[in-house]
Amino acid sequence: MPKKQVLLPAPLEIQESVIEANHLRVERGGKTLLKDITIDLRAGEVLALLGPNGAGKSTLLSALAGEYEPDGGNVSMLGTPLRSWNLREMSRQRSVMLQEHQLSFPFTTIEVVEMGRAPWQGTTADTNDEMIIRDSMQLAEVQHLAERRVPSLSGGERARVSFARTLATRTGVVMLDEPTAALDLKHQEALLQTVSDLAAHGMAVLVVLHDLNLAAYYATRIALLRDGLLWAVGEPQQVLTADIISKVYNTPVEVVPNPVTGEPLVLPIR
Repeated sequence: MPKKQVLLPAPLEIQESVIEANHLRVERGGKTLLKDITIDLRAGEVLALLGPNGAGKSTLLSALAGEYEPDGGNVSMLGTPLRSWNLREMSRQRSVMLQEHQLSFPFTTIEVVEMGRAPWQGTTADTNDEMIIRDSMQLAEVQHLAERRVPSLSGGERARVSFARTLATRTGVVMLDEPTAALDLKHQEALLQTVSDLAAHGMAVLVVLHDLNLAAYYATRIALLRDGLLWAVGEPQQVLTADIISKVYNTPVEVVPNPVTGEPLVLPIR
């Protein structure tokens, strides 16, 4: 049977809004998790979601990814409401890496990364699967783990395998929920440098982070949340101020220029 022809997303203009949320509200279990959020994700940028525990960062990422049906407001991708996309179509436009990296079955690393190609099976886009899988594993630095069973890997190794699977989908939008949480210093920097490179090539990247200083260096824009509300959105220098950070995190900080890079450096006052 001939493969179905699939038109891949056209190249996006830098700064074009790819995903937009307007007056978004999400409720779960009788609690409002997101309140009146209006935000967009643009091609060619790394948008970092920051905020204290329970602020709504992961919920916002899930809502923008189409994982949650909003209880108010709306979310659109490429100008079309998310509810109008079916799952396979959506999976060809955006790829998502969630916090949880556990797998119930003893798949090998390469089998897990191959799963990232599933949305393209049976289309003309699957002709380069082998090359894409190999390149994704190299970018995530997991090629040496190819035949290892994922349950035998460390938490950091599983996180990198999950990142490789996300890269293998080859979408114009990449959404990562705390991708650096289990990683050592070297791999935190390597992953975020890869993320930065993706944005430089015109992709739109949304990433949830806890490390304010990593966000200060790698993010194009920062969205700061607290209690389900959007407190500030802007470039790192605009958002990462001592006054804003101290209020949002309810702890005193000072912000000084990084002596090497010049980016904001957030320091707790002890």
